[in-house]
Amino acid sequence: MKTALRDLIAQAIDALRAAGTLPADAATPDFVVERPKERSHGDFSTNAAMLLAKPARSNPRALAQALVDALPGNHAIAKVEIAGPGFINFHLHESAWRAQLAGVFAQGARFGHNTSGAGHRVGVEFVSANPTGPLHVGHGRAAVIGDCISRILAANGWDVVREFYYNDAGAQIDNLARSVQARAQGRGPEHPGWPEDGYRGEYIIEVARAYLDGASVEVDGHVVTGARDPDDLDAIRRFAVAYLRREQNLDLDAFGVRFDVFFLESSLYTDGKVEETVRTLVERGHTYEEGGALWLRTTAFGDDKDRVMRKSDGSYTYFVPDVAYHLSKWQRGYERAITELGADHHGSLARVKAGLQALGAGIPQGYPEYVLHQMVTVMRGGEEVKLSKRAGSYVTLRDLIDEVGRDATRWFLVARKPDSQLTFDIDFARSQSLDNPVYYVQVAHARMCGLMRQLRERGLSYDPQLGLAQPLDLDDEATRELVTALLRFPEVVAAAGRDLEPHLIAAYALELAQAFQSYYNAHQILVDDDAQRSARLALAQATRQALANALELLGVNAPEVM
Repeated sequence: MKTALRDLIAQAIDALRAAGTLPADAATPDFVVERPKERSHGDFSTNAAMLLAKPARSNPRALAQALVDALPGNHAIAKVEIAGPGFINFHLHESAWRAQLAGVFAQGARFGHNTSGAGHRVGVEFVSANPTGPLHVGHGRAAVIGDCISRILAANGWDVVREFYYNDAGAQIDNLARSVQARAQGRGPEHPGWPEDGYRGEYIIEVARAYLDGASVEVDGHVVTGARDPDDLDAIRRFAVAYLRREQNLDLDAFGVRFDVFFLESSLYTDGKVEETVRTLVERGHTYEEGGALWLRTTAFGDDKDRVMRKSDGSYTYFVPDVAYHLSKWQRGYERAITELGADHHGSLARVKAGLQALGAGIPQGYPEYVLHQMVTVMRGGEEVKLSKRAGSYVTLRDLIDEVGRDATRWFLVARKPDSQLTFDIDFARSQSLDNPVYYVQVAHARMCGLMRQLRERGLSYDPQLGLAQPLDLDDEATRELVTALLRFPEVVAAAGRDLEPHLIAAYALELAQAFQSYYNAHQILVDDDAQRSARLALAQATRQALANALELLGVNAPEVM
């Protein structure tokens, strides 16, 4: 409906230009169509007249009247009023609300979806954990945020490619290999020669044991078999990385997260992409040598200082392969590239964007887009939980899933804005209390499903078409609140996709569940009158569809029974 009203207002603006009321070169302003806070102000309101008053050299109220007079006829609009300094308020016919409800049934699982991104490709990179240990809770937050962003962008019509970037070529991988080798040789952290920053979790013992047993690990279509030789560091490295990649994949699968592409940092070196990127930057004159190092003039592209690309020992700093990697995204046809990262990566963002601009490859200035998440604090019994026996130094994602289940873990990790600190209370997440939002929402969905079971048990009939033909009692507060919340879903999906804020979907699901509960408390659904019963059930089932669609975007189950 908001889109339809925007189109009508745009047509009225064109008519005013044609009539000379507006200058022919006056641009259409970025006006809003929104729901007023006060019901008496109508169903929707726009500020278009106030934004156009200056170029028209007109009083805003007078221009508002001109716009109202120029509006094309539309059967959905019952009344239009001018209020305050020039707001235009729209009151809809009751039949327009019913027509939108009918649209929910017609669209079914696609209700709330749109085609704004149709024909365009976006790559969403998230998690991208080093394959050096189990996924921790921070990775879990990244996983659900990235997964939900991917789902929401797909619902907005985008062709979405989910990508996981493995840093399998850095010092941490060497540290992993040496840690596993030490265990394979029978040495622990208490022994001389243990790697200075060696990994101490029990999982290192598991990897070493599997390697010595000659176990085979399949990951991404490749099989790596333990060589059994505790002195072959390269073989240990290959096996450990494969073993932990498989472990991470199993954790992500348990979390309901999938990827389309697994990209290895090492491939950027073996395929010559890092050298090619550096060579291009040198050829374009954006580099200089100083102190035996090669520098990139990132200050020319908005960074606060120039950055070292190649150190005096010949090794590259970590942002150089990042530039090569994001160049590959552009070359692979990602019109947009979205990268979900922990907030601790903030310092590297400007230099990566600067490097991409310096390449002169036609990459847009805002490429890639970043979504940063803050840390997660895990609590149990009022105290912070810091350690996992298996990981040794942090709480793993698997710990949370095993404790509270996938649905609650996903909900609580995505329900707050990514850039806000998050406290995950295990006791609260596990509670079957209506104070627990995910439990509340799932109970609401199960209750709507239960209405249909009760209908059948009582031998009553339900005719959706008869129900949709009945007038809506929009003077009833609970009915109006439910209908308004239900039909707002497409706007929420569009906003969540535009702003990359999946927490908006969780907030909406809770709002819709609460609106239904108020309606359920105020009205008996399975009444004797066939028409009234069908009308109330139609509203309940349309609400169930919207709630199920919202939960799908969150990757949370919509149970029929609780």
